[in-house]
Amino acid sequence: MKPTKYDSRTSKDLQPATGLWRMVDAIKPKYAFKARTLADARIWQKATRKALTEKIGLSMIRKAQPNPKKIEVVDKKDFIREKILIRTGPDSVMPVYILLPKNAPRPLPVVLAFHGHGYGVKDIVGLWEDGNERNTPDGIHKDFAVALCRKGFAVAAPEISCFGERQTDFSYLNTVIGQSAPSTCTHSAMLAFHLGISVIGLRVHDGLRLVDYLETRKEMDTSRLGAMGLSGGGLHTFYSTCLDTRIKACVVSGYYSSFRDSIFAMHHCACNFVPGLVEFGDMHDLVGLIAPRPMLVEAGDYDPIFPIASVRRGVSKAKKIYSLFDAEDHVDTDYFEGRHQISGRKSYDFLKDNLK
Repeated sequence: MKPTKYDSRTSKDLQPATGLWRMVDAIKPKYAFKARTLADARIWQKATRKALTEKIGLSMIRKAQPNPKKIEVVDKKDFIREKILIRTGPDSVMPVYILLPKNAPRPLPVVLAFHGHGYGVKDIVGLWEDGNERNTPDGIHKDFAVALCRKGFAVAAPEISCFGERQTDFSYLNTVIGQSAPSTCTHSAMLAFHLGISVIGLRVHDGLRLVDYLETRKEMDTSRLGAMGLSGGGLHTFYSTCLDTRIKACVVSGYYSSFRDSIFAMHHCACNFVPGLVEFGDMHDLVGLIAPRPMLVEAGDYDPIFPIASVRRGVSKAKKIYSLFDAEDHVDTDYFEGRHQISGRKSYDFLKDNLK
């Protein structure tokens, strides 16, 4: 039997006993995109970017000087891979891999490469979990940071908070009280909610600090800055592009769809959520913060957690918003046969064309 392409049920089919969806339906989101003119859209962008900054908790997260420390340099024949540590806050250090193509003219256009759930940033820069080198792309990420570098980009791939070297050690729970360990994502999200902020805020903050650091690198041209990510990295790309106007083009892979048909229609990690985000409508409303900058949406037609029908509807709504900026053709898509993974069929050239 041929498998059918997955689509979630509508929110009307998912009314929990608590009646929370009815509460959602009763709300008229204050910051939903309702602009009718370009002037109104610009006013909306300014007010909504400020409000979203506050909502995810960016103003509460403290900054610090990056104080970069280079701890590794590896010659990969056609590119150099550096590993550096930068400080993003008084109590936060972030490992970052910098990939530099050897034969591309300087200064280089730059892409931020954001990994999704898995074993961390090593999975996109050509390393196995144990740190050993690999030369054949593997897994859902397909070493896309390496692929971008080979297209002529300087690539900055950070270890996103809660993954890899930035996980919390909960081993004492098993050894002391026999309780299973929570994921760092879930634990951090709950603690962030307790503080009135969010993991999305933490990650956008880290991305902002990373760009601040990249602006100090003479071999990089951050006026030609892009971003690309899969799944949780797609989320990171999406919100970072909404809030950091230094990003000139983005590729959102395995994320852009709708809150109703994906994030709230099935299990998703707690790091996807922001208390009170209902005030901003749905994903297509937030796209108004990216417009008119070029955006490519990658989506597999058998992705079980970001249903393709929802993605298509969201893209159609995004194009309508972009049309107000006379930039409908700045929303591009790569709908490919496959599941939850990077495609790369169009994305690398898309960034190359838009970051000339």
